Amino acid sequence: MTVVPFEEVPSTRRWWARAAYLAVVCAVLVPLTAAGVAGIVALLLTGAGAVVVTVAGIYWFLISRGFLRWCALALAVLAPLVVVFLYVQAGLLLEVMIAVALVSVAVVCARAALREPRAGSKMTEYPAPAWRHPFLVMNPRSGGGKVVKFDLQRKAEELGAEVALLEGPGQVDVDALARQAVERGADLLGVAGGDGTQALVAGIAAEHNLPFLVISAGTRNHFALDLGLDREDPTGCLDALRDGVELHVDLGKINGRTFVNNSSFGVYAEVVQSPEYRDDKTGTVLQMLPDLIKGDKGARLRAQFDGTTVDGPQAVLVSNGPYGSHDLAGLGRRTRLDRGVLGAVALSASSTREAVGLLRRATKRGLVQRAAVEVVVDADVPEIPVGVDGEALLIPTPVRCTVEPAALRVLVPRKRPGVPPAQPALDLIRLREVAWGRRAALSVAEAASG
Repeated sequence: MTVVPFEEVPSTRRWWARAAYLAVVCAVLVPLTAAGVAGIVALLLTGAGAVVVTVAGIYWFLISRGFLRWCALALAVLAPLVVVFLYVQAGLLLEVMIAVALVSVAVVCARAALREPRAGSKMTEYPAPAWRHPFLVMNPRSGGGKVVKFDLQRKAEELGAEVALLEGPGQVDVDALARQAVERGADLLGVAGGDGTQALVAGIAAEHNLPFLVISAGTRNHFALDLGLDREDPTGCLDALRDGVELHVDLGKINGRTFVNNSSFGVYAEVVQSPEYRDDKTGTVLQMLPDLIKGDKGARLRAQFDGTTVDGPQAVLVSNGPYGSHDLAGLGRRTRLDRGVLGAVALSASSTREAVGLLRRATKRGLVQRAAVEVVVDADVPEIPVGVDGEALLIPTPVRCTVEPAALRVLVPRKRPGVPPAQPALDLIRLREVAWGRRAALSVAEAASG
């Protein structure tokens, strides 16, 4: 294996790492001094037991109905309260609170020590070509009426863009609308609307090698967020028509259909297909989850990615670029959209043991995370529900997800908020290396991936 040489770690990060270790040591010493070795062991066992009982209670709340469901919820709520009561009875509440505060300090210091410099995390910018006939699709209903609230149509037209409003009557064929614009000579396509509409028009722009303008006028705007755009003020996105640059980003494909964020399979996709979901989201979720989690309802999935096969997961999520890995499910943000790989997450928790195992980030069962160029999801039925960028669809099996590297030319403002660096995973081995002041040797592949 070819390796890159050792590299000196900046002193600031080295001291952050040492401060994290010091805070952990102090967190152990504070209750140990007050309670002794036997007492601290009892504290740790009690706290760990409460965490397991709480997770198990939440799991049983999700898979049960009626009286048992509410008993499980009561157990999940009471477990931490009982622990607090026992600590108070032992006269150790103050010491435990101090220890928890010190652990929090240790986490903050560790993240500061492990956070890599932003260099190399920014997507490459390319000069934007001159345009003559931009064509923008705007959905006045999306995002609670942002198109009207921010007067986006008038502002875009003042900048020379042709605007088509999705006002109806009836359902508007956005695909046909965009293709007709291309036939009339449109040399830039854009969307002010939700991520589903963004994905549809983005696919047409990529097909014709045209720049694509993202205007953050949807409800969540995950794609705009990961492009570094301002989600609160979509007007700023129009600045790209005055002073813009290009980003070449990847596009996900699911059985030939484009997606810009993710495609979800399993529990979530089954729930949103229900006719009752729109009118009563909470009630529908609570009613359907027991059968879906236990596998009594819905298709049995089989996911294959990166040489890994996961049989019978409750949920699978395939994303256009990997999400950050600092949280349990790895569904935070994507710092880059030009890595040329998909992110794949498979979640299995069909028993209490597997639900508790998620706390340890299990790899064989529980939570599996990979980066892959292709993900295939099969099932024991001819078609399965899939949530594609928030839209509920039925897709024939097997479902094949692929990635088209740098397929989309996205036009963004030169001045924009940008994408903040991802929170680093709490890697204790890496933290130890940073604390000693030298980076471990990395393979070339690891170094290139950041």
